[in-house]
Amino acid sequence: QVQLVESGGGLVQPGGSLRLSCAASGFTFSSSAMTWVRQAPGKGLEYVSSINSVGVSTTYADSVKGRFTISRDNTKKTLYLQMNSLKSEDTAVYRCAIGGRFTWRDGNSWGQGTQVTVSS
Repeated sequence: QVQLVESGGGLVQPGGSLRLSCAASGFTFSSSAMTWVRQAPGKGLEYVSSINSVGVSTTYADSVKGRFTISRDNTKKTLYLQMNSLKSEDTAVYRCAIGGRFTWRDGNSWGQGTQVTVSS
């Protein structure tokens, strides 16, 4: 079965950094584009960033461009999101999903998420 387990979230001060990880299993990770999304309480899933299967192509939402960096390690079957210059509006549950920017919703496959709280 498909399993996506996010980790690395926590409490960080504005301007700080966190590195999120998503450990994947149950599918061919190396052939799958992957996406990070986030969800604030009472809101739906908001697109954050995507990366293609080999990590050569990336996309970012305008709200995080220049601050976040998506990457992957196919040997470890792990997706990463380096989050720098964090703002209070980045506070959300961050989830990883199978698929690219335009396909991740189709498979209904995303993890339970890791909480990121940006506060002084």
